[in-house]
Amino acid sequence: MSLLTKRPILNEMAPLYDVGLNTTILIVGLGNPGKEYAGTRHNIGFATIDNFAEHHEFPAWQQKKDLHCWYTSKTLGATRVILSKPTTFMNDSGKAVQAVQHFYRVPNDKTLVAYDELDIDFGLIRTRMGGSSAGHNGIKSISQACGEEYGRVRIGIGPKKPKQIKSEDFVLAAFSKTQQKNLPALLTESNAILSEYAYGAGQLNAETRTFIV
Repeated sequence: MSLLTKRPILNEMAPLYDVGLNTTILIVGLGNPGKEYAGTRHNIGFATIDNFAEHHEFPAWQQKKDLHCWYTSKTLGATRVILSKPTTFMNDSGKAVQAVQHFYRVPNDKTLVAYDELDIDFGLIRTRMGGSSAGHNGIKSISQACGEEYGRVRIGIGPKKPKQIKSEDFVLAAFSKTQQKNLPALLTESNAILSEYAYGAGQLNAETRTFIV
């Protein structure tokens, strides 16, 4: 359906088209609050959504204590896009996502969550609707609070090296120097995915994308 609707010409100065706002979507980036977690693998969801907000010139982030998150919103095309970064710690992300969904009346099928995925190699991003948490505590919390049928942007941070390191220590560490050089490419590709989702009014295709060779 066209986003542009013809309107009668009442006078020479009247615009010929109205742009209808017909969809609200929610995009969530996962991470842990606090400067000590900035730049860690587990906070790539925060970095992704920050980059998206900057690229599309969203208003400044506002803390919404009653919704347990940082929030900003803007209309892109015919879609109202709500961005959220939970201020709960990762393991309680569902509390924030559920609160924002209920307040703005956004269903799961118009919700997209960007987060780190240890089971996917660095250099790959996979998208899908629904599915298991694959051991990710943030996703587990959201699924318990909201159900599983929401969109996922799974950003690869694996494989774990060295293998003997605990998973929780690996994800809370900074990216390697080589990976840090490739982070701009990662953010460019993730921004493209979020942009397509926003301008597509919340339509998400299941796919794998490579942001470095």
